[in-house]
Amino acid sequence: MYRVAVLGDKESIYGFAALGLDVFFVSQGEDPEPIFKKLTQSDYAVIYITEQLASVLADEIAKFSYKPSPAIIQIPGVWGNTGKGMADVKKSVEKAVGSDIIFND
Repeated sequence: MYRVAVLGDKESIYGFAALGLDVFFVSQGEDPEPIFKKLTQSDYAVIYITEQLASVLADEIAKFSYKPSPAIIQIPGVWGNTGKGMADVKKSVEKAVGSDIIFND
């Protein structure tokens, strides 16, 4: 059975544990790459990652952009938000539907 993981700083993701998701905390200054690689090699179908960590792991995340699993989804955290997560969702919707049907700027 596939599972869902959440990777980020404790303040940003501790609430996801209450939803039954597997949470993996990365402390300030800790290298997130070994944890990320372990998650991608496990049976996780979806990995949520804070935007701040995603910016550090951009090259690793790019390796999974054309693979069906795991889906790597950026979420905002307590700090270090870039708006990249929302931009990716917008791009995916436009690709699937052919136009921007959600975001009316």
